[in-house]
Amino acid sequence: MSLSEMSLMKRLATGVAVAALAVTLAACSDEKKEETAKAPETSQKTTGESASSTPATSSGTTTTTTTETAQAPAAEAKSVEVPTADGDVDMAEVMKEGALPEMALGEANAPVTIVEYMSTTCPHCAAFHNNTFDAIKTKYVDSGKVRFVMREFPFDPRAAAAFMLARCKPQNPAELSDASQYFPMISMLMKQQETWAAAQDGREALLQMSKLAGFTQESFQACLTNQKLLDDVNAVRERGAKEFGVAATPTFLINGKRYSGDMSVDTMSALIDSML
Repeated sequence: MSLSEMSLMKRLATGVAVAALAVTLAACSDEKKEETAKAPETSQKTTGESASSTPATSSGTTTTTTTETAQAPAAEAKSVEVPTADGDVDMAEVMKEGALPEMALGEANAPVTIVEYMSTTCPHCAAFHNNTFDAIKTKYVDSGKVRFVMREFPFDPRAAAAFMLARCKPQNPAELSDASQYFPMISMLMKQQETWAAAQDGREALLQMSKLAGFTQESFQACLTNQKLLDDVNAVRERGAKEFGVAATPTFLINGKRYSGDMSVDTMSALIDSML
């Protein structure tokens, strides 16, 4: 085992990764989280207040007016503002082959391409994948309107290790997984993030998670001591930062525009619809 490999395993086995997780929590993008979260609440509150403040009456004319008054805010509540981009990117450059095979879902010629840079220990990334991703996949990816690409942007050793496990085949860790294995593994890690990301014993917590995906202790060890794979995961992150201005997670590169921060289903749907 090389010195770098021993360093990675040591950091996973000790509590250092827990301290590093604090960096992740700060690094995850908060720029649009508040704006996105408040919009639905404001709309719902406005609708409820407008409807309840309209007095009931037995007059036919007044009843018609009341219905129209109550319906207007409801229609308005469905309108979601399209988020503003942080900047522009060259999608031809974005889609060039990188250090690792692309993990993508959807038609290659879909009219909208979404590239997400994410970290497995970032709570905002977990929020997106647990609350938004499945609905967007069903609505747009499965219908051929969106091609969704996921790329690694780990902020700490534990996140890097989780990505490595998602990239390894459980039965043969010397081989890389494909999208049919990668996405379910990422989904499991996101749903169980609180269980392993801040655990005192990072190595043991990840081992238990990986066993659910079919890893043995031996294949787990082999995957996490693959120095080339670790270097490639870090290369994906470095390329995103240097070439495309990724500085926080999640960051989405969508049809030549860069957006930072978690998005609700309604917000991302509005953005995709504006590009179709």
